[in-house]
Amino acid sequence: MTLYEFGLLLITVFTAGAGQLFLKMGALKLGRVDTNNALSHVVSILFTPELVFGLALYGLSAVLYILLLTRVNLSAAGPAVAIGYIFSVLMGYFYFREAIPLSRLIGLGLIVSGVVLVLWKK
Repeated sequence: MTLYEFGLLLITVFTAGAGQLFLKMGALKLGRVDTNNALSHVVSILFTPELVFGLALYGLSAVLYILLLTRVNLSAAGPAVAIGYIFSVLMGYFYFREAIPLSRLIGLGLIVSGVVLVLWKK
């Protein structure tokens, strides 16, 4: 994977991560879903700006991922997008004050190690 391709990968992953952030913000606005309000929640998605923007970012991320796949093998790109988990945990910590237990940190370390091994060139 070239530096350009790795940059495209990072932009793809960051865009997906930003989409997750906005989806969570919108989900918090909607409130908890249950059987009594499920239909109204589905309709409300269309009128919640954070959710619409989050979905748009996800769509952009998908387009960028397709562009990445024109340049690199799926066997490298697929596992490499797992670095998005790091962004998710960091956004949860910084934006929503979610705790990061030691077990999660160890898991993230294993993910990073796995991505490095997948992308490592001999």
